Amino acid sequence: MPLTSLISDLLDDLNRPGMPWQVGAVVGCILFGWLSAQVVRVWWRRRRGEAGSLLHTGVESFTRVVAPLLVVGLLYLAQFLLTKSHFHTNIVKVAIPVFWSLAAIRLVFYLLRRVFARRGQLGQALVTFEKIFALVAWLAVVLYITGLWPDIFDFLDSYKIQFGPKKSNSVTLADILQAVASIVVALMLALWAGAALEERLMGVHALHSSLRVALARLGRAFLIVGAVLLSLNLVGIDLTVLSVFGGALGVGLGLGMQRIASNYVSGFIILLERSLSIGDMISVSTFTGKVTQINTRYTVLQGLDGVETVLPNELLISGPVQNQSLTTRKVRASTKVTVAYGSDLDQVMPLLIAQAVGTPRVLEEPAPGISLTRFGPDGYELDLGFWIADPENGQGGVVSEINKKIYALVQAGTVRLGFPSIDTRLLDSHIASVVARITQPAQNSQP
Repeated sequence: MPLTSLISDLLDDLNRPGMPWQVGAVVGCILFGWLSAQVVRVWWRRRRGEAGSLLHTGVESFTRVVAPLLVVGLLYLAQFLLTKSHFHTNIVKVAIPVFWSLAAIRLVFYLLRRVFARRGQLGQALVTFEKIFALVAWLAVVLYITGLWPDIFDFLDSYKIQFGPKKSNSVTLADILQAVASIVVALMLALWAGAALEERLMGVHALHSSLRVALARLGRAFLIVGAVLLSLNLVGIDLTVLSVFGGALGVGLGLGMQRIASNYVSGFIILLERSLSIGDMISVSTFTGKVTQINTRYTVLQGLDGVETVLPNELLISGPVQNQSLTTRKVRASTKVTVAYGSDLDQVMPLLIAQAVGTPRVLEEPAPGISLTRFGPDGYELDLGFWIADPENGQGGVVSEINKKIYALVQAGTVRLGFPSIDTRLLDSHIASVVARITQPAQNSQP
């Protein structure tokens, strides 16, 4: 359909009685498709409720894909009915590829956002890719409408690239573009399916968190490998060529990728043996914090100050790891108090224990306890210990609350704190000898 022929057909339709029917059919299909998508969105919102859930957000976004798809289906139906009524359908023929391209653009954007922007803002690179893809899609529509697309495809299919000494070992540009397009589409669908599988598994609370993460990682890996193999097979590439890639990968592992492979294997070991879970409080080397992510290559550790540390998984396997939440989340914390000598410990110690009891986050079982650690130079040194069940929230807030209660007792005079003191005593029997030793050198120095 050359551009001149398309323009002449459209101008010719202006003088025909079926022109209002075509325009009305296109407008009606657009309105009905858009209203149907809005009805689906409102129905889902009333049924599912929470607007902040990932599933709700996904359906809200997918309704933008449903609208142009409904319009395309209605346009095909309108074209069939108008043809049966012996009306021209040139305007409908132009509208169909336009809305097909709109549906494809929105579907690609939906998949990209669901895969790469589920937990954060959209990256600049992703926004740029979306704009480029939209431009290419609309350019393809223009080429299709103007009738230039078959000529361009014939040119790409006739231009061959030869590799190897034999003439049969050649491939056309059209085959390369089709292979790239099929692989990209298959990978996007695999990544989207992997993201959906991960969300579904994370909602199964009956499974251990580490097992859920491991199943999600394995599922995504199998989906990606299967998508690549399927796309290569559809294009016609012999899968035996992958043996060359396998040999190159083995050489790479032998030369310099041992640490990378070790981190990946360590990640799966951590997930399968459940030595670490998301939310655990751990200490590794000089780093302490809560585990927020367990990936196949690294683990993210968030400190109490908000700083996140990326730890290679190999470090968590080869070195000692102190896990405060492995078998139980109960952690002991304490504060030290030095009371003055002369205080009645039988009265002071129960009084200090009572300050810990009832403090927010302090557990009733195990109950708080106190012990006399040593007789210090300034007084009795006591250790008031208590247990908390949320170590990821830190210990400083609880210790501060208990110390403020003890401070109130000190201000009231109920508890006397120890303080540094020096006791100097002179014995009468030694005063004369000390004075004599001091004055003797002075007397000997006189002439």
